[in-house]
Amino acid sequence: MTKQIVRTGDVAEFFERARSAARRADQGGKFEGTTTLSFEDPQRMFNVLSSARRRLMAEVIREPRTISELSSSLHRNRSAISKDVCLLESMGLVTSQRLANPGHGIQKIVRSVAPRIEMVAVLRETEITNIPF
Repeated sequence: MTKQIVRTGDVAEFFERARSAARRADQGGKFEGTTTLSFEDPQRMFNVLSSARRRLMAEVIREPRTISELSSSLHRNRSAISKDVCLLESMGLVTSQRLANPGHGIQKIVRSVAPRIEMVAVLRETEITNIPF
C-alpha cells in the first residue's frame, strides 16, 4: 500500500466513495493503493489519533521499531506504548510482529502500513457549533 488516509465524513460521503470505487472496478480502472479510514465525528478522530499516537506513527513510518525502542525514543511508559500500538493496529494503521529476542524473551516489532498517512478533517457548520474552543 502506498498511502493511508484518515478522514472525517458522513455516511453519504462514505457510500459515494464506495460507489465510485465500484464503478472504477467495473470499468477495469486502476486503484491507487490507498486505504481510507473514515470517522463521522472530527473530535472522535482527534481523540483516537492524539498527538502522542501521531508521534508514535511518525516514528514507525521512518523505520520499524520495537516497543522498547518506541518507549525510549518517545519518553513514554512501555504499557502506554503497547496500548497505543494495539489501538492503532486494530484501526489498521500499524502492524506488529512478535519475534524471539535470544536471551531476552520476545520483542514486538511495530511497522506502519504505509509510507504516508494523511489526516483530513472536514468541518461542517453543524459540527463547528458542537466543538468546544
